[in-house]
Amino acid sequence: MSELLTMINETLEVIRSKTEKTYEIGIILGTGLGGLVKDIDIEYEIDYDQLPHFPLSTVESHQGKLIFGTLGGKNVVAMQGRFHYYEGYSMKQITYPVRVMKKLGVETLLVSNACGGMNPLYRRGDVMLMVDHINLLGDNPLIGKNEDEFGPRFPDMSEPYDLGLIELAEQVALENQIKIQKGVYVAVPGPNLETKAEYRFLRTIGADVVGMSTIPENIIANHAGMKVLGLSIITDECFPESLKKVDVQEIIAAAMGAEPKMTLIMKEVISKL
Repeated sequence: MSELLTMINETLEVIRSKTEKTYEIGIILGTGLGGLVKDIDIEYEIDYDQLPHFPLSTVESHQGKLIFGTLGGKNVVAMQGRFHYYEGYSMKQITYPVRVMKKLGVETLLVSNACGGMNPLYRRGDVMLMVDHINLLGDNPLIGKNEDEFGPRFPDMSEPYDLGLIELAEQVALENQIKIQKGVYVAVPGPNLETKAEYRFLRTIGADVVGMSTIPENIIANHAGMKVLGLSIITDECFPESLKKVDVQEIIAAAMGAEPKMTLIMKEVISKL
């Protein structure tokens, strides 16, 4: 047994001391987006520091809890707070919870994030469905020995975000009269926000929004055969010619303001699965 599998089994031992259920849906809640937890019928929750080998969230607005319960008639496990490369964690640490979720039975992963909008048609507060991504983090969680128990050495990434889930989310948005965008997410290391020249570059290479997360989790989920739905909330407008200074409090406030739209889409998608 590999060192990673040994670690995962030690984490699962703590979780399985509380439940033997299978959890079909996994949820990762990003910056300012932890409110969905209020809609989960919670069976129990575990602080990350109580789980062996789990990193700890160090970012403001990330609560740092693993939530177990039901939502939309489905068993769900939700991360209230994620981990980022800029916190100093390795890619394997960042994605460790996704592999734990896989062992709990998760086949569908819903991920959310706050991001900067670079597409001139996007506005602060918009919700965007991720249809593709560009990894500029400079690292990959699959580097190193392949964990054959989870997936193949060279996983296909031609459909990183499941087309069926995207279509379902579009249907939900239409039914609820929620304006929704579809676009490409690019991840950069951070933690600083980008310069005007960097925004121009990122837009030129095909990105609609920019953030500092999500892609590592997506890669590991695809490696493990999960279907992924990604939702981004645009918290600031990153147009080089009219760029204004922004601080983290404004970003969190914008995320929380738009959160009900994202939460509704997630809830309805889960109930329709």
